[in-house]
Amino acid sequence: MSGSTREPEIVRVSQKGQTTIPKSLREKYGIDTPGEVFIYEEGERIVVEPVPSLEELEGIHATGDRNPGDVIEKVREVKREERQREKERADRLRPKDAANE
Repeated sequence: MSGSTREPEIVRVSQKGQTTIPKSLREKYGIDTPGEVFIYEEGERIVVEPVPSLEELEGIHATGDRNPGDVIEKVREVKREERQREKERADRLRPKDAANE
Protein backbone atom coordinates (compact mmCIF):
# COMPACT_ATOMS: atom_id res chain seq x y z
CA MET A 1 0.00 0.00 0.00
CA SER A 2 1.31 3.44 -0.92
CA GLY A 3 2.41 5.60 1.98
CA SER A 4 1.83 8.91 0.24
CA THR A 5 -1.04 10.24 -1.81
CA ARG A 6 1.01 13.24 -2.95
CA GLU A 7 2.52 11.24 -5.79
CA PRO A 8 -0.01 11.43 -8.62
CA GLU A 9 -1.28 8.24 -10.15
CA ILE A 10 -2.79 8.27 -13.62
CA VAL A 11 -6.22 6.66 -13.92
CA ARG A 12 -8.32 6.40 -17.03
CA VAL A 13 -11.72 8.02 -17.44
CA SER A 14 -14.16 5.98 -19.53
CA GLN A 15 -16.46 7.37 -22.19
CA LYS A 16 -19.19 7.35 -19.54
CA GLY A 17 -17.02 9.47 -17.21
CA GLN A 18 -16.22 6.56 -14.90
CA THR A 19 -12.88 5.99 -13.21
CA THR A 20 -11.47 3.60 -10.61
CA ILE A 21 -10.04 4.75 -7.29
CA PRO A 22 -6.72 2.90 -6.86
CA LYS A 23 -6.91 -0.01 -4.41
CA SER A 24 -4.22 1.43 -2.13
CA LEU A 25 -6.28 4.60 -1.62
CA ARG A 26 -9.55 2.68 -1.15
CA GLU A 27 -7.86 0.61 1.56
CA LYS A 28 -6.15 3.59 3.20
CA TYR A 29 -9.36 5.63 3.43
CA GLY A 30 -11.78 2.77 4.08
CA ILE A 31 -13.77 3.07 0.87
CA ASP A 32 -15.83 -0.10 0.54
CA THR A 33 -16.72 -1.64 -2.79
CA PRO A 34 -19.43 -1.39 -3.72
CA GLY A 35 -19.79 1.84 -1.82
CA GLU A 36 -20.28 5.57 -2.03
CA VAL A 37 -18.05 8.64 -1.84
CA PHE A 38 -18.63 12.37 -1.62
CA ILE A 39 -17.27 14.26 -4.63
CA TYR A 40 -17.13 18.04 -4.76
CA GLU A 41 -15.03 21.02 -5.83
CA GLU A 42 -12.72 22.75 -3.40
CA GLY A 43 -10.91 25.66 -4.99
CA GLU A 44 -9.45 24.39 -8.25
CA ARG A 45 -9.50 20.71 -7.20
CA ILE A 46 -11.95 17.84 -7.28
CA VAL A 47 -12.15 16.18 -3.87
CA VAL A 48 -13.28 12.60 -3.25
CA GLU A 49 -14.06 11.57 0.35
CA PRO A 50 -15.52 8.37 1.76
CA VAL A 51 -19.11 8.51 2.98
CA PRO A 52 -18.98 7.68 6.69
CA SER A 53 -20.85 4.78 8.24
CA LEU A 54 -24.07 5.41 10.16
CA GLU A 55 -22.19 4.79 13.40
CA GLU A 56 -19.75 7.58 12.55
CA LEU A 57 -22.61 10.00 11.89
CA GLU A 58 -24.59 9.10 15.01
CA GLY A 59 -26.12 12.24 16.51
CA ILE A 60 -25.02 14.58 13.71
CA HIS A 61 -28.55 16.04 13.30
CA ALA A 62 -29.40 16.00 16.99
CA THR A 63 -28.90 19.71 17.63
CA GLY A 64 -30.68 22.67 16.07
CA ASP A 65 -30.41 24.02 12.55
CA ARG A 66 -27.48 23.04 10.34
CA ASN A 67 -25.67 24.90 7.61
CA PRO A 68 -25.22 23.08 4.28
CA GLY A 69 -21.53 22.32 4.96
CA ASP A 70 -22.03 21.01 8.50
CA VAL A 71 -22.39 17.36 7.52
CA ILE A 72 -19.23 17.36 5.41
CA GLU A 73 -17.34 19.22 8.15
CA LYS A 74 -18.54 16.68 10.76
CA VAL A 75 -17.46 13.85 8.45
CA ARG A 76 -14.03 15.46 8.07
CA GLU A 77 -13.74 15.86 11.84
CA VAL A 78 -14.65 12.20 12.42
CA LYS A 79 -12.15 11.08 9.78
CA ARG A 80 -9.38 13.29 11.26
CA GLU A 81 -10.01 11.79 14.68
CA GLU A 82 -10.01 8.30 13.20
CA ARG A 83 -6.69 8.91 11.39
CA GLN A 84 -5.18 10.30 14.60
CA ARG A 85 -6.28 7.22 16.56
CA GLU A 86 -4.83 4.96 13.86
CA LYS A 87 -1.54 6.89 13.90
CA GLU A 88 -1.32 6.67 17.69
CA ARG A 89 -2.10 2.95 17.54
CA ALA A 90 0.58 2.39 14.88
CA ASP A 91 3.08 4.38 16.96
CA ARG A 92 2.34 2.22 20.01
CA LEU A 93 2.75 -0.99 18.00
CA ARG A 94 5.97 0.10 16.26
CA PRO A 95 9.08 -1.47 17.81
CA LYS A 96 10.94 1.06 19.96
CA ASP A 97 14.22 0.80 17.99
CA ALA A 98 12.38 1.29 14.65
CA ALA A 99 11.08 4.66 15.89
CA ASN A 100 14.66 5.88 16.45
CA GLU A 101 15.87 5.07 12.93
